Amino acid sequence: MILPQAFTDQLKTQIGTEFADFEAALLQTPPVSIRYNPRKKHASAGEIIPWCEEGRYLEQRPVFTLDPLFHSGAFYVQEASSMLVGYVLPQVATISKPLRVLDLCAAPGGKTTLLTSILHPDSLILANEVIKGRVMILKENVQKWGFPNVHVSNHDPEDFERLEAFFDVILIDAPCSGEGLFRKDPAAINEWSPGSVQVCAGRQKRILDAAMPLLRPSGILIYCTCTYNDIENQESGQWILDGEQFTEIKIDIPDSWGVVTKPIGYQCYPHRVKGEGFFFSVFQKQAGFETAHPYDTLPRRSKEEGFRSCKRLHAKQTPEASRWLEKPENFHFFVKPNGEVLALMDSQLEEVRILDNTLSAKGIGLEMGEFKGNDFIPSHALALSTALSPDILRLELSGNEALLFLKKENLNIEAPRGWLLVTHQGLGLGWVKGLGNRINNYLPKDWRIRMEIPE
Repeated sequence: MILPQAFTDQLKTQIGTEFADFEAALLQTPPVSIRYNPRKKHASAGEIIPWCEEGRYLEQRPVFTLDPLFHSGAFYVQEASSMLVGYVLPQVATISKPLRVLDLCAAPGGKTTLLTSILHPDSLILANEVIKGRVMILKENVQKWGFPNVHVSNHDPEDFERLEAFFDVILIDAPCSGEGLFRKDPAAINEWSPGSVQVCAGRQKRILDAAMPLLRPSGILIYCTCTYNDIENQESGQWILDGEQFTEIKIDIPDSWGVVTKPIGYQCYPHRVKGEGFFFSVFQKQAGFETAHPYDTLPRRSKEEGFRSCKRLHAKQTPEASRWLEKPENFHFFVKPNGEVLALMDSQLEEVRILDNTLSAKGIGLEMGEFKGNDFIPSHALALSTALSPDILRLELSGNEALLFLKKENLNIEAPRGWLLVTHQGLGLGWVKGLGNRINNYLPKDWRIRMEIPE
């Protein structure tokens, strides 16, 4: 691995005599880490990651594509250092009560699913991705995780202007020069240059400038990158402080973890931490910057009324939609113009209505499916949801059978008529419909695996 000279000089200045150890670490195989879904319990294995109760180091990297549990959302493949965000939040926010959280640069969804796992189940979580081409993978990962309180949007940070002072917590995993990924993705080395660092720093300040007004007074801003340089980390943090609206919050981190305390924030280096390069810092918005709150100023409507993008599901269809959920009394049902049925949590109905009236490119609520005549066709998202009723008929498959299903192949299995939730080790993978002498596989084409199954 040949590092750019400018990068080498930068790191030698930053870590001094530790540079040889740092360089040696970049030549080692990156650690493999995953994080388990707390609502999709199954047997876990691996060394526990100290700062994440559900996180595990694996001895080697398996072929995740050929693991049905990966497709069920039983775990997320996430770099260990970045899981520190989940350790930080309980220190700076009251997670025992519902919060409004914005993950502003969310794709592919690792930190969104991490925060979702530790927050109060009634918390409103909006996972936003600026780049349209990355929204689909974000949506897929959110749906795999299966929590009904997460919503997805595709907006530039400036588009959130009307949501001033709306959020309690904002996470900005900022687009950066990617120095911390050199070991994991050697191609990132060829894309790095001092000029790209400056471009990234300018972009980060633009994102921060749009995001900071969205926090309520006393709200929490978590700013992180996967890079080492002070321009994108220290200088961006100082830029936040120079506005005199925010103060930095110091985090209690055990010395044994190897995380380095910087003048602003905290840095992970691969020769000190069993993980990749990762930087994070935490700030709190001071009182005295109160502004009009959309929750107080936008007109409220009855729960019986529809949203801008959908209307309330017809009363005759509500009983059928309700039977698919474990606790339908906690949801209201709506239908979009294209016929898609949505379930919205009653506890956050007003807040989601505000998002619906403010944002144009978004996916709100749990996608339930659609009615075709009197028949209800369940969605793939519903099969993966933790809100699904345990009374739905299931078809448990072996590992090999599950892979055939995930390749969207036909299964020669006897099954009762009607809709069946395909499961592996009790966790949902999708839907089939029993027709007596055969089964129809309803896995969406875009979700099928293309890899060959070894014999």
